[in-house]
Amino acid sequence: MTDTAGTPSGAADGDGDGPAAVGPGLGASASGRGLARRRRRRWVRWTSLGVAVVVLGAAGAGWAVYEHLSGNITPDEAAARELARYEKERPTTLVKGAQNILLIGSDSRSGAGNRKYGRDSGTERSDTTILLHLSADRRTATAVSLPRDLMVNVPRCLRPDGTRTGPTFAMFNSAFEVGGSACTIRTVEKLTDVRIDHHVVVDFRGFKQMVDAVDGVRICLREPIHDKAAKLRLPAGRVTLDGEQALGYVRARKTLGDGSDTERMDRQQQFLGALVNKVRGNDVLLNPAKLYPVLDAATSSLTTDPGLASLRGLYDLVRGLRHIPTNGVRFLTVPREAYVYDANRDQLVQPEARKLFGRLRADRPVVVVDASEHDGRGGPGNEHPYGGGAGSAYGQPFDADASPAPTFRGNTAAQDACK
Repeated sequence: MTDTAGTPSGAADGDGDGPAAVGPGLGASASGRGLARRRRRRWVRWTSLGVAVVVLGAAGAGWAVYEHLSGNITPDEAAARELARYEKERPTTLVKGAQNILLIGSDSRSGAGNRKYGRDSGTERSDTTILLHLSADRRTATAVSLPRDLMVNVPRCLRPDGTRTGPTFAMFNSAFEVGGSACTIRTVEKLTDVRIDHHVVVDFRGFKQMVDAVDGVRICLREPIHDKAAKLRLPAGRVTLDGEQALGYVRARKTLGDGSDTERMDRQQQFLGALVNKVRGNDVLLNPAKLYPVLDAATSSLTTDPGLASLRGLYDLVRGLRHIPTNGVRFLTVPREAYVYDANRDQLVQPEARKLFGRLRADRPVVVVDASEHDGRGGPGNEHPYGGGAGSAYGQPFDADASPAPTFRGNTAAQDACK
């Protein structure tokens, strides 16, 4: 039976709530609205299925990428166990949210791409070590270079063969040789009284890969470079270094400048400043096509503490750095001078070094001035060449909270070496 509209009695009214149509009325005709509605429903179902497939595929690819990049990172479980053993004697954290990361450049000749830099003796030393302090408000980042020739007290450490060394007074980079990253961290903590929250170890190959992944880094040379040992021949002025050239540039020592480790660390700091500018200014962080190769190169070359040994760990660390201005990224070398018993070794300049470490520990400002601004008598305001300011006279006790912000010899990522 049908009603006057031609719709079967009890048939669906198009909203899907009634029973199915039972006759060839308008709802079932080839040109009727019911067919159009069914076609729309089928289209919606297939479109939804297609979107779901795409989303799931993208999610699967994203997860695969995440797993690949996370799997690249080597967690330093041995160091974590060793540091836990000495937890009671380690410095405490004073300021919540501030972070101290120890960056260690290894001179290991083992592994692919590293043997050409020398014979693999089965040991490695810290070729470069930088203490990176991130302020709690993430407005500044202070990178302090620690000279490899600095004479320090190295604590009792665990050797790779399971035996333990006794405490010794030795060159700083020997700590990494005898006891790896855990020994280096404990040596730095005893030297500075600054708690190390995270650490990162990168070798020659990894450094080159990261430079190449950002398509090279542009620097400025005041003079041409011809260094046979580093296999460098570069003109004066602005030049873009690839990974191999960059490694030679930051490691060269004897034929550049006065041949001192001071100038070598200055070059390393200037290069890192240029690298920061390249990453921030080339939309690397916002462009997945550019970011992936950088992340792949970076993660495959890193050994970190377990807390950083994943993309999530690195992301949590890096996301707070996006808004630090380049003039808030500061580089300096710890105040040091020739060791009194050996001019080829270094010792800390006190109380300037204690002043610097105290400010890092208390998350207080550290101001750097370019080396060229110092006049040999201590620079502006007659500060000591390695640091100064009010209240910095030798022999006076240092109070990080009461003292005005001191100045130290260094530079920022915003400085242009050509100007």
